[in-house]
Amino acid sequence: MNTDQLLVSYLPILIFLIIAVGLSIIMIVLPFVLAKSSPNREKLSAYECGFEPFENARVPFDIRFYLVSILFIIFDLEIAFLFPWALVLKSLPIVGFWAMMFFLFLLTVGFIYEWKKGALEWN
Repeated sequence: MNTDQLLVSYLPILIFLIIAVGLSIIMIVLPFVLAKSSPNREKLSAYECGFEPFENARVPFDIRFYLVSILFIIFDLEIAFLFPWALVLKSLPIVGFWAMMFFLFLLTVGFIYEWKKGALEWN
């Protein structure tokens, strides 16, 4: 295979990369060009973290924000493991079933512990 044939065989990859980079740049630049900016007090207020973002970093805040986010991540991961397991359940040996039951049991114990400690109570 000579050099010209080798370069022609890589031409689709080069075209793909040019299109991908071009579309990426367009998708990043286009919102800045088309979107109108109208910041107001409501849009700039804190909405997820629960405290104002531009204050002193040493302001005390409630640790329950972190507990709720950790619980969300744990149960999100549970679902991420549960769907593939459910798809292959019929082809798994009985050990696969009981391994998932043990996993769900541990998550349930953790959830009950959080519940009993009052981490889910929002005052």
